Amino acid sequence: MQIYLPIAELPVNMFIIFGMGGAVGFLSGLFGVGGGFLLTPLLIFSGISPAVAVASTTAQVVASSSSAAITYYRRRMIDMKLAGVLVASGVLGSTIGVGIFSLLRRWGQLDFVIAVCYVTFLGLVGGLMLTESIRAIINARLGRPAPLRRPGQHNWAHGLPFKMRFKRSKLYVSVIPVIAIGVGIGILGSLLGIGGGFILVPALIYLLRVPTNIVIGTSLIQMTGTMAVATVLQSTTNHTVDGVLALILMVGGVIGAQFGARVGAHVRGDQLRAMLALLVLGVGIRFFVDLVHTPADLFSLATLAGDTR
Repeated sequence: MQIYLPIAELPVNMFIIFGMGGAVGFLSGLFGVGGGFLLTPLLIFSGISPAVAVASTTAQVVASSSSAAITYYRRRMIDMKLAGVLVASGVLGSTIGVGIFSLLRRWGQLDFVIAVCYVTFLGLVGGLMLTESIRAIINARLGRPAPLRRPGQHNWAHGLPFKMRFKRSKLYVSVIPVIAIGVGIGILGSLLGIGGGFILVPALIYLLRVPTNIVIGTSLIQMTGTMAVATVLQSTTNHTVDGVLALILMVGGVIGAQFGARVGAHVRGDQLRAMLALLVLGVGIRFFVDLVHTPADLFSLATLAGDTR
């Protein structure tokens, strides 16, 4: 069934878009990631412009993240105080990110910067995730115990000033790294259309030593608040949010997230991380190929945004 997207200015198959939203929503509930790092590339590969894909994906991230967060909230697996600090700093980051987005679009460099950022982040994060998951799988098969990361273990981040107590996570840690993480995720979210969970979750676990059972729900709350602000800013500032596209993605994402949150409690984490890492690397490689591959059309007649000549 074909449907016309008014902002993207092209017809698409509604069921394919719905399936994309559902699949990415499933991953959101399963891994505690926003899914934008996969959905945005999928939309771009489908022919939707990067500007519209990034802005519209933020709305889907809000829907799928909030849907999955409800499940974790009912299980009391969220540190609301930690999530509040992350959301407040993420809102600041989103504001900065939308400003950068507008400047790059005005200069005509947005598509290139988005592609380079995806190649860099997906390649780096996917490689680290794959290495860690393979090591965990090998240790499990050899019967070696996995190294434990207890909340009481400290690193350099715990020696910083301006400490705050997060009772639910059993942490007494400086708010400086917490704010830095939130701002960074907000900037990336607005610029690339990602919830940032694939960066936020490892950062909370390995840097701040947040208990694993608290991390996913807390990250979902952060992504919901930050991406909600990013969606409003993208819509009012850049006018690149396609409401029809976002609605289809949101419905699919909400349904998929519920299934993902339920399945996540019954599947081995190391194997899931390995599959996710391979998927992340695959998308990064596709972006890299598009960057170095000679396009079929060497010239474009499109005018740059902001050019009044």
